[in-house]
Amino acid sequence: MELLFEITGWAGAVAMLGGYLSVSMGWLQAGATFQTVNLLGSCAFIINGTLHGAWPSVVTNVAWFLISAVSLLRMRAKERQEREAHQAQVQEQAQRTSSLGPDTAAQVIVAATRPSAIAA
Repeated sequence: MELLFEITGWAGAVAMLGGYLSVSMGWLQAGATFQTVNLLGSCAFIINGTLHGAWPSVVTNVAWFLISAVSLLRMRAKERQEREAHQAQVQEQAQRTSSLGPDTAAQVIVAATRPSAIAA
């Protein structure tokens, strides 16, 4: 069982260092993937540190875990808000174009939902 905890600790180290290296080199953006790697890596260090009684490491990694978790929750909330705003915009556009007739209104709605139209 102790070997499993050691492997967990080393896997956490590889995950966190790999994530940091990837963001630092520009291979990965500091987004959800990076935060997930940090979250999982900190979990691994918490497990390993607890086994060894390395309480400063455990406390540091609990903080690291919380920072990553809050960041992921905020990203998720922002994505949900953006999605809801987009849906409201499409519905508003559909209501405005309903007087144009079914063919024209459908074309406007399809155009409004294309990614290129969203960025504009």
